[in-house]
Amino acid sequence: MSIRSYTHKRDFSRTAEPKGRASEKRANGDTGKKSLHHFVLQKHDASRLHYDLRLELGGTLKSWAVPKGMPYKRAEKHLAVAVEDHPLAYADFEGVIPKGQYGGGTVMVWDKGTYDVPSGHPAKDLAAGKLHFVLHGEKLKGEWTLIRRDAENWLLIKSGESMRPVSQKKENESAITGRTMEGIAREQQRQKARISFHPPMLATLVSEPPRGDWRYELKFDGYRALALKDGTNVRLLSRNGKPLHFPEIAEAVAALPGESMALDGEIVALDSQGRPSFQQLQSREMGKEPPALFFYIFDLLAEAGADLQKEPLHQRRTRLQKVLKGVVDPLRFSAEIHGDPRELLREVRNRGLEGIIGKKADSIYESGRRSRQWIKLKCVQEQEFVIGGYTPPAGTRLHFGALLVGYYRGGYLQFAGKVGTGFTAKTLAKLYHKLQSLKYDACPFQALPSAVRKANWVEPTLVCQIRFSEWTRDGKLRQGAFLGLRNDKNAREVIREKAAPI
Repeated sequence: MSIRSYTHKRDFSRTAEPKGRASEKRANGDTGKKSLHHFVLQKHDASRLHYDLRLELGGTLKSWAVPKGMPYKRAEKHLAVAVEDHPLAYADFEGVIPKGQYGGGTVMVWDKGTYDVPSGHPAKDLAAGKLHFVLHGEKLKGEWTLIRRDAENWLLIKSGESMRPVSQKKENESAITGRTMEGIAREQQRQKARISFHPPMLATLVSEPPRGDWRYELKFDGYRALALKDGTNVRLLSRNGKPLHFPEIAEAVAALPGESMALDGEIVALDSQGRPSFQQLQSREMGKEPPALFFYIFDLLAEAGADLQKEPLHQRRTRLQKVLKGVVDPLRFSAEIHGDPRELLREVRNRGLEGIIGKKADSIYESGRRSRQWIKLKCVQEQEFVIGGYTPPAGTRLHFGALLVGYYRGGYLQFAGKVGTGFTAKTLAKLYHKLQSLKYDACPFQALPSAVRKANWVEPTLVCQIRFSEWTRDGKLRQGAFLGLRNDKNAREVIREKAAPI
């Protein structure tokens, strides 16, 4: 069974609903014997208040929206509308789906327990359009039958004996937490009001340093991270709101003085010469000895309940220095570098660093926006690309020859070239394994690359970091080298970076 429809309808960077996957357990469910499966009935205040009946079957939760709730009186019939299969983890979901998301509203676990099918053939009965089942819940106990009317609409009928309706108190409270719908919503609002995620402000690539009052810092080659501290609880999130798992960084942030704060920075690993190295950062995922990590913090977005995003940069950084006073590794303050930006860029290039970041001294924090109040000047050509396929290996090479990469323009994936260097034997094997699970029948690029005679296509979801010498006149990479995968970037956001005028 698949939860592809469930996954497609949801943005998991915004909703707390479980991503999950279909389980291989009980893949069929037809044992010929009466066996117990799990069920949940959720109260759901979306566009309209209704209930969602979910029955474990075939590795997922088969689901129906029941506008009037469960019928209690013998032979009573209620409409049940079939919806997409849900992951098994959804049986424990209770909270608020954000407004604007699919099914936005408050969800309560109204009842849960087990059920059995007297025939012993739940999958067969369901496929035939008539499923007789017995619920053993905390509130619901008895027999019901689902009868299909058409592809979407079913009748939910109270079979067996009538059931006494639950009390008003039980009707209004969760089976797992005892909270009311209003209590669940209030708790969600309380948590949201404390420290919430805001997409980070992004810098615009430029070719020349502008005039004016600009503050410059080193450009780091790592994972952009937002650290949200709420007491001793710390969440590390990527620029897309995905969790980042760096326990040593989270523990260090948790130890900072102050009840709550939101920090913006970059998690990096350093090479033997003290330079940020994305490849070193990737070694942790390749099973090698993990490198020492550092969190270079350059902005303070909130502190002690105060939102600082509208404060000018120089004031935010003054407060940040006080917060970080006396900190030790792995936390570091991203200090300004002073001097003429052209000279700075030349020095950075001589040291083999990526570039510098410039920020207007009075700039506010423009969450989620690529602003010209923040700029980046690069010494090397490097950016992220989407993997759309690979070529077969040649000679003694194993697994694959080169990656076929691209970027999005106008909603279509554009071919940018082949990348055949930068791999170790271990990265070749591990990446090849990932690519096998993403096999794709058709070419994902808008135009089939003429230079590619043989290729294996993959679903364009993996993002990688590539260093290259230049763009050719026909828009292809020259001398591209693989640096690593970017789990913190969304494939659809990958575009070709071009220097903008200031």
